[in-house]
Amino acid sequence: MTAKKVVWTIIAVAAAVVLGLFLRTNRLRSIKVRQSMPIEGAVIQRDADAKKEVPIADVVITASNGVTSATTRSEASGYFKLVLQKGVLSGTPVMVSFRHPSYEPVDLNVQTGRLETPAQLYVAAMVPIPPKTVARPSRPEASRPEVVVSNIRVRYTINSRTDTNVGSAVKTFQVVNTGNVPCNHQAPCSPDGKWKASSASESLDAGADNTFSNVRASCIAGPCPFTRIDSSGFIHGGRNISVSALNWSDTTTFLMEAEVYHTAISSNVRQLYPVIFGRTFNFTLPPTQEGVSLEAEVDGSPMVFPLGPTLNLSWATCTVRTDREKEKTTVYGCELKPGYRF
Repeated sequence: MTAKKVVWTIIAVAAAVVLGLFLRTNRLRSIKVRQSMPIEGAVIQRDADAKKEVPIADVVITASNGVTSATTRSEASGYFKLVLQKGVLSGTPVMVSFRHPSYEPVDLNVQTGRLETPAQLYVAAMVPIPPKTVARPSRPEASRPEVVVSNIRVRYTINSRTDTNVGSAVKTFQVVNTGNVPCNHQAPCSPDGKWKASSASESLDAGADNTFSNVRASCIAGPCPFTRIDSSGFIHGGRNISVSALNWSDTTTFLMEAEVYHTAISSNVRQLYPVIFGRTFNFTLPPTQEGVSLEAEVDGSPMVFPLGPTLNLSWATCTVRTDREKEKTTVYGCELKPGYRF
């Protein structure tokens, strides 16, 4: 066998080994992907009225195929996702259980494939457990009617930045120069390097909490065609601005003008009415809201109930969540406690 044939044989064997390792790695990766079975969905409250099927948070969700299991909890929006590791060729069904102390248990049977399980979104609707009723003695106060809650309003504050035009600023300056003097490479010179030039600059300070806007600078007297204004110091406005000018002819005069704006933070109190379905009411607020409170008439008396971080109300149980969308809307949901009605 010639040396050339030996070399080509070695190359062919090496290529075959590399190809085999590559195929084996891809196969192992494919098997690993098929072994991972994602299960995702949402948990809601079962109700004949779709408007009352509110999300349920903190539900314990467990998926098991009898060999392996995975557990998670639902988010405030009711969303959940877990990943279960299963056998590659196992088509054993997966049991997904949903448990919450305030709701009846729910079990879902998820069918799996031997090699791959089709992706699907699972929605678990849980039935609330009725509150336990305690027998009361036969006394006049025990048979009191339910307290009426009416005229509910949501009050909150939005802080916004306001810019108010409080005046204007004016500044003039001159660039003194003599025209038709050759530059002879002694800076500053005209842009073409031919004539001797002069430059000058001026600046303005708007003061604390003030900014300049709509800044303009122009040559207003003299041989203006032979001048150039540098606007980099004022084009973006701000508290401090500056302008410089280059002149390669006789003396010229420049004018800089700007509008002055005062910046302040103002608090705006806003109100809205919640949406009521049965014994629940819902409302949404922008992410910049502050100082949320509820105004309501309880048994005919107007009252104000601040909603702090714990959302404590004597007449309702409330929850809050933030939407997953980029707007980050805050969603409130409240349900009347026993003994109260709208």
